Amino acid sequence: MGDRNKVIDQFFGDDKTPLRWTSEEEKTLHFWYDDLHCPQPTSPMWFDIGGWWLTCDYMFRRFGVPFGKDWVAKKVGGYVHSAVVPRDPKEEAELGPYYNMVMPVYADNFLHWWKHRYLPEILRNFEFLDGYPMDKASLAELMILLEDALDIQERHFRLHWVLNLAQFQTSITFEQVLKEMLGEEHVALANNILVSDEDRNWDSVRELWKMKETIKEHNRLKAAFRHETPGAVLSALAGFEEGRAVVASIDAYRLEYGNKSMYTHEYLGVTWRENPTPIVEALRGYLTSDYDYEGDVQQLREGRDAAIARMWSLFPADRSQEDRDKLEKAMDLALKMTPLTPDHHFYMDQGTYARVRLVFMAVGRKLVEEGVLSVPDDVFFMKYHELRVVSANHGAFDAKALTKQRRDERTAAFAIRPRYWVGTISEWSMQDEPYKQGLWGWPEIYYRERDRASQPVNIIAGLGASAGVVEGIARIVHSPEQFNQVVKGEILVCKMTNPAWVVLFTKIGGLVTDAGGALSHPAVVSREFGIPAVVGTAVATEKIKTGQRIRVNGAAGVVEIIG
Repeated sequence: MGDRNKVIDQFFGDDKTPLRWTSEEEKTLHFWYDDLHCPQPTSPMWFDIGGWWLTCDYMFRRFGVPFGKDWVAKKVGGYVHSAVVPRDPKEEAELGPYYNMVMPVYADNFLHWWKHRYLPEILRNFEFLDGYPMDKASLAELMILLEDALDIQERHFRLHWVLNLAQFQTSITFEQVLKEMLGEEHVALANNILVSDEDRNWDSVRELWKMKETIKEHNRLKAAFRHETPGAVLSALAGFEEGRAVVASIDAYRLEYGNKSMYTHEYLGVTWRENPTPIVEALRGYLTSDYDYEGDVQQLREGRDAAIARMWSLFPADRSQEDRDKLEKAMDLALKMTPLTPDHHFYMDQGTYARVRLVFMAVGRKLVEEGVLSVPDDVFFMKYHELRVVSANHGAFDAKALTKQRRDERTAAFAIRPRYWVGTISEWSMQDEPYKQGLWGWPEIYYRERDRASQPVNIIAGLGASAGVVEGIARIVHSPEQFNQVVKGEILVCKMTNPAWVVLFTKIGGLVTDAGGALSHPAVVSREFGIPAVVGTAVATEKIKTGQRIRVNGAAGVVEIIG
């Protein structure tokens, strides 16, 4: 696409956004705001040793990915911005044939490897962490456990990239073959075909639905869920036999499906395993709406079948049987890989980070006992080296003062609307680097941000993620404590979603997010549930207020504030 090094735009800081650059080379990179994973200001500990980008050098090396050699991050006003480091063009050209040689093998074999090698390894690691007697361990033992947990985190995120690239390849191959056979105008069919109806997300929804079905058949159980707070609900349930059975089911659910928090890519978020409030509120919502799990799954399957039928109806009559077999093979393989999107979130992005958090919290509790910290989660406001130093020498520095200062800095950062990019936007970074296009909505978001001042005040532009038009009342949601406020049929407006939000998809009429691209979590799940959605607006949570009537056009990517 022309001169790959052509500079389209640059920003190196100003009085409003002061920046420190480590080198002139760093200034040549295009850092964009990672609102997909980290829409909030990040904690020092997570940014130091938890960032998802920290194993990307492994991904680029293992696969010989031609377009990049690393993925790095930079804090801008407390928020995570990331950049892909491009390869030298000569090396990129040399690696292309290798990448094209090995990726089909990964795509063809990964499901077998996942079931028989990788998932059993992950489950063994979870069993080790879940079974460790943290409450009986010394600080030294907990610090060694933390090293084990960080090793597990690194390994799981290496596997994350193996999965990610293998699945990415099957989806891209299917879209390419679809385009070859039917023409570019029908490539969007792939979005409606590649949806999953059997994965760990749906498992979590189904188990909640089963509990709801039990509760709704008993008046005393239903009455318990009419109490105002989740704590009161649990107290009422504990007072009779059938209620205690429901509490036991909730506890089992916490262990199996509760290893997740509001914002997955962070250590700070309290998990459902630690606090079952979101589970209780989800059950309350299911009862109120009498949620129909089987109906939702059936609707998804019918929509997928209709999209596949549409694809075959468009297949040219003059194409050969060989071409038809090629398209069918590409579709079947991509469909088989589709459940790995929610499954890798469940096991890696959610389950791994949640368990590493629990180890950190055990360390934090021990440091509180020994007078080093004020509260256990102060541990996340130190950096890795600092934690090791102060764990062995409690008087090395004033950890209470340091963590308070950093906590205050993070709180102040919430008032900042982060820039969507810093550094240098080149022709290559804008057009040729594929991740930001599929997951973050570039380059469209660049032009929307640049031209936002000229847009009508009642119109919010984004990316059409799930087709359909819906009009309804907006509901802004920032935290799990607000999940129970969502009324059936309302349009959810939020910064970003992850699998912890799936319980809301069973009752909302539409979705609008600040973050995300066509392949992001809110886009994919909206298509699975058949909900009109617009993602990547950047400003929806600022411009829309709860109670306003809005119209969401999921095909055009436009949200209209009606009144």
